Amino acid sequence: MNTIEIRTTQNVAIDYELATLRERLIAYFLDIAIFFAAAYILTMFFAVVLAEAIISSLGEWFFVFLGFFIIACWILYHLLMEVFNRGQTIGKKVMSIQVVRADGREPAFSDNLLRSIFMIIDSMLCMGVVASVLIVSSEKKQRFGDMAANTTVVRKKLRSKFLLQDILKIQSLEDYEPTYPEVKQLNEKDLLLIKNTVSRYEEYRNDAHREAINLLVDRLVNILNLNSKPKKKVEFLKTLIRDYIVLTR
Repeated sequence: MNTIEIRTTQNVAIDYELATLRERLIAYFLDIAIFFAAAYILTMFFAVVLAEAIISSLGEWFFVFLGFFIIACWILYHLLMEVFNRGQTIGKKVMSIQVVRADGREPAFSDNLLRSIFMIIDSMLCMGVVASVLIVSSEKKQRFGDMAANTTVVRKKLRSKFLLQDILKIQSLEDYEPTYPEVKQLNEKDLLLIKNTVSRYEEYRNDAHREAINLLVDRLVNILNLNSKPKKKVEFLKTLIRDYIVLTR
């Protein structure tokens, strides 16, 4: 599974799984189905109310106007959905995928506008062939619109073996007694950093990640003012995460 490490504005590195071509295509065709269902209803309305007046004024240019109007509405649909729905169209929401910037910042209006406009090249003029080839072949699975806007599409769930919301399905303080109450000094960004460091170590047990664990434990021992350094360092970090979930719930 291809992944991307996105460093947030708080300098926290978070690993995300990149959305696959299959997931993006399903989301795209879901959007097409929804869009054209709505377009059909609107077309029927205009056919009854305004069609005669428009056809008589535009003549043979009516169908050209209709084509450009549909393309403009399709681009506008993607633009507005991704701007006001945090990088998700309806299709993307169903597939649990989302547009993000590769540098960790929130996509700006101009970024979403670029992505939407480049759909003409990526998808419309070539039946999606260019977009598909680029998504499969590029390192960050980017089509032209993504490259121009420095964005990509990721799965919404963080790439990890556990989530901050339900570590070991802890229910309440009645079920679990925290080992390190001092962990309340940390915040969620700190815990995301701990979680990702542990995840990377467990997947790639090399010297670099082992050193990262050691440095992180040393730092946390100082921040939390603990009396002794734990021997089982990975378990210590996991315990901190469990304690944090219980104490801040």
